Amino acid sequence: MTTEAQLRSSRSAEQEETPNLGLLRIALVVALPFAGGYFLSYLFRSVNAVISGRLLSELGLDASALGLLTAAYFLAFACFQLPLGLLLDRFGPRRVQAGLLLFAAIGGVVFALGQSLTTLMIGRALIGLGCAGGLMASLKALSLWFPPQRWALVNGCFLMVGGLGAATATAPVEAALHLVDWRTLFLILSGATLLVASLIFLVVPPRGEQGAAQSNLREQLAGLGRILSSRLFWAAVPLSVSSLAAGLSLQGLWAGPWLADVGGLSSSAVAGVLLALALSMTVGFFFGGLLADGMERIGLGLDAAMVLGAILFILPQLAIVLELAPQSALPWMAFGFTSNLCMVIYPRLARSFPLSLSGRVNTSLNLMVFIGAFAMQYAIGGLLDLAAPEAQGHYPAEAYQLAFGGVVGLQLLSLLWYLFFLPRGQRI
Repeated sequence: MTTEAQLRSSRSAEQEETPNLGLLRIALVVALPFAGGYFLSYLFRSVNAVISGRLLSELGLDASALGLLTAAYFLAFACFQLPLGLLLDRFGPRRVQAGLLLFAAIGGVVFALGQSLTTLMIGRALIGLGCAGGLMASLKALSLWFPPQRWALVNGCFLMVGGLGAATATAPVEAALHLVDWRTLFLILSGATLLVASLIFLVVPPRGEQGAAQSNLREQLAGLGRILSSRLFWAAVPLSVSSLAAGLSLQGLWAGPWLADVGGLSSSAVAGVLLALALSMTVGFFFGGLLADGMERIGLGLDAAMVLGAILFILPQLAIVLELAPQSALPWMAFGFTSNLCMVIYPRLARSFPLSLSGRVNTSLNLMVFIGAFAMQYAIGGLLDLAAPEAQGHYPAEAYQLAFGGVVGLQLLSLLWYLFFLPRGQRI
């Protein structure tokens, strides 16, 4: 087994490939360009929650078709995660992320011009492929430029950018749609994506691109096998998937229909609640980093932070399922605030493997999370379609209770799995 001293040695060797930069310069020339890509990936991921009504009316879709269309992003995103990990560890985050964003730009154009469900799904899938490295490439870059003991806090601060992207995909998008239609909006997003890809390639200094490229494919796959055969990894998968996929599925699509169908809110009011949700999620990202960092400082560790985060996330979901305040933004703000507390699992797992495997560790977990998000987003639509919509096209509250309640049940079972299956000798 690799010792902690060996892990530190391998990290130091990789972090000394290029001269160290000051923190301010790292923020400007490394974190900021990657943040632009992550911002756009979250905006692309979440925008369908606002334009869902327009897609339903223009294309004549039902709930399951809308869920499948939106979830095509997650399916393409998930399918590319294992190749992404190999590419990140072999060629470095700068080159990989700049190249991937080109696919997102192409996908945005295809989606904007699409006239059929099939064409829109192709465009959505290309966007998902292009955004597949939005977070993973960023985490790889941050792990190369920052010390391991600061990863949880740095990641939490960086993740706030995703929350800002999700916030932009709510009321600001709704306001923009009064000026341009949704197709023009996607063309604008494609142009912005091309700009960010250029910045990442031209501005970010190369690091992690030399030593990694010296390993052959067989060695790369052996490292992947080491991760996938780890009991620690599989202890984390169910809770990570059920919690993070719930946040992605509900915030990215089904929160909007729930607010309209169960809460009876207008489209502008729905957009306002979704904005409050996204802003709360943004603050929650930062809180999650502080929580993990603080729990480590007092000796409780990242595993305790993971369990606490999962419990805190379940509570607002119960309030939503029980319809305690269906017209209030508060349950959804609490949902957003706690929805990504389980993101601590990424730095937690990365610290248990050599830095040379960090890309594959993160993307292996991300594969599971986004397959779960695809399945959950599509399954919620299928469960809603089991109940006939009312005359106004609204689905009954009982259908949402069944679907959302099932999501909570999965998280409770996964929490028990994490508590009992996590190897005692590897807890941190």
